[in-house]
Amino acid sequence: MKIRVGTRGSVLALRQTEEVMRALKAVWPFMEFELMVIKTTGDKVMDTPLFKIGSKGLFVKEIEEALLEGRIDLAVHSLKDLPTKLPPGLTIGAIPKRLDPRDVLILPEGEGRRIGTSSLRRMVQLRRLFPHFEVISIRGNLDTRLRKLKRGEVDGLVVALAGLLRLNLEVEGIKVLDELIPAPGQGALAVECREDSPFMDLLKEVSDPSSEKAVFCERAFLMEMGGGCQVPLGAFAECEGKEVKIKAFVSSFDGKRYFYGEHKGEDPVEVGRFLAKLLKGQGAEEVLRELYEGSGLSSSF
Repeated sequence: MKIRVGTRGSVLALRQTEEVMRALKAVWPFMEFELMVIKTTGDKVMDTPLFKIGSKGLFVKEIEEALLEGRIDLAVHSLKDLPTKLPPGLTIGAIPKRLDPRDVLILPEGEGRRIGTSSLRRMVQLRRLFPHFEVISIRGNLDTRLRKLKRGEVDGLVVALAGLLRLNLEVEGIKVLDELIPAPGQGALAVECREDSPFMDLLKEVSDPSSEKAVFCERAFLMEMGGGCQVPLGAFAECEGKEVKIKAFVSSFDGKRYFYGEHKGEDPVEVGRFLAKLLKGQGAEEVLRELYEGSGLSSSF
């Protein structure tokens, strides 16, 4: 039997998918896998900042359509690209062990102030923590952004450490930014499938319970907030024994209204929801509503 696995065509997406297929092959060695590349909206629109495109699922919509139509059997995503609300009939079948979710600053010359990122979440935090930086919006896959850095279009980049690790890239001038709160699901992969998939039992074999618990907590926070990549927010959860602890923030575009909080408990979904409600009660809900109304983006409010 051959399992068709869909993914984006970037170098990182292909590496992530190969990683998942190797794990599945180790469990079921008699299975054959066929990798199928699908171009998404986020791959096609490269001259506009992500938050201005105004669409959820920029990097997954076309892949999910292929799943629903039966053209592929599984899909591998960066979990942070996957909306909290999946199309009817689809589900997350596995969350493999998460890599380091932190962000890193790449500054090859050791100095410079023009720092590139495509993320509102990173922009807001960088401007708060490093006011001397000139934060510049820069689009493209990881390898594309690294080429732009090499060409001198920016002095530095802020990217996910997990991407560098997966590509085994040795880059000069790396500093781990422990101060930055990552995106919900950063560093984790999601294997998406149809709810009636015959491969559900297989997928459970490659899922990591601790990673699942942490990212489901972060996604519960995100869902309660009604946010996405179009708004400045971050969330990071980690397991501590039977408990899961989350820290998160929500901010206005200019960073002047910034809401931060932490919470912990045993039920990851309830923990994430509780913290979101806490921040909303402090004023974050009003900020998010203004962001959506001002930009014309859709939200759950």
